[in-house]
Amino acid sequence: MLNIIKSISKTSVVLAALALGANTGTFTSPAIAAETINMIAIDGYPDRSMWVKEFSGFFIPRVNEELAAGGNYEIKWQEGYGGTIVKPRGVLEGIQLGLGDIGIVTTIFHNSKLPSQGISAVTPFIAADARVVAKAVDEIAREFPQMAAELDAQNQVYLATGVVLDTYQLFSKTPINSLDDLKGKKVAGAGYNLRYLEGIEGAAGVRGGLPTFYNMIQTGVTEAAMLWPEAAKTFKIAEVAPYMLKVDLGAVNSKTVTVNKDVWNKLPDEVKATLQKVALEYRDHVAGIAMDRASSSLDAYVAGGGTVVEMSQEARQAWADSMPNIAVDWAKKLDTAGAPGSEMLKAYIAKLKAAGFTPLRDWAAEL
Repeated sequence: MLNIIKSISKTSVVLAALALGANTGTFTSPAIAAETINMIAIDGYPDRSMWVKEFSGFFIPRVNEELAAGGNYEIKWQEGYGGTIVKPRGVLEGIQLGLGDIGIVTTIFHNSKLPSQGISAVTPFIAADARVVAKAVDEIAREFPQMAAELDAQNQVYLATGVVLDTYQLFSKTPINSLDDLKGKKVAGAGYNLRYLEGIEGAAGVRGGLPTFYNMIQTGVTEAAMLWPEAAKTFKIAEVAPYMLKVDLGAVNSKTVTVNKDVWNKLPDEVKATLQKVALEYRDHVAGIAMDRASSSLDAYVAGGGTVVEMSQEARQAWADSMPNIAVDWAKKLDTAGAPGSEMLKAYIAKLKAAGFTPLRDWAAEL
């Protein structure tokens, strides 16, 4: 939990300065030491995961830099990643309970508690650009109170959305060239993307996560998995799934930076403002890296033994048309709960269109 201490007592500094002035005949304004704030940063994923690596290597140093410029506060960080404090699915509860003060919640694991976070996941086949999706989702979070309210109910404060993937692709043990090749296949996924398979006869989604996909495919629990090239490279997916179907399902927000609400309420305004500012920088920084690495990660997948098959536009359209309208299902469920689901959906897709993307299927048009 948060602990604010004085690096050096202000009174001691003042008295020392007065004594020095008395001895030398001069008096100067004493320097006041910065207050030190202890904070625990957590994520259940290992630090080799891109967003964790950048939280440690970009977010934390930028916060330190901003606070150092002000000279009033400094944060002493304790970092706990890769299961040292919580597992990947345990970040939301860990921050809620105060096991961590700040962290990266993988929102796709919590569709029931954080339903509005699924807005990009329920609208596939629109935008394969992490930067655009991150900005659009974050704007929705600031224009509508729903996302913040859901996190507030979990004793947390919303800082910013994170998009760490350029677009979901399909990685498999055997070649998949069409929807027919997916019939009878078990496909690993996480959260809403499991519903992408519902219109394909005989295809079945199996819930998993990045740390488990390799073993799920290797042991035959599934024949394929939905993830993205950067993650495929990091987790060496080509070793067990040497075929990638380039289907461009789209970028999805799956990470949200949050702070324990009790901790937040005790933080000085200057520190709050710094965390909010740097969280936006982190949002754009991570999305930029996702896009920068997309091409090189795909090259690395091929170099590691992978083969890429590009799905035709007609087949992509057929896949989109085969799906139930999970976006409308999502919106109406929120509407029923008294949240502005339909309005959020319309606003989100309008933002993607304004950014230059034409939906393969306009999910909001069916409201």
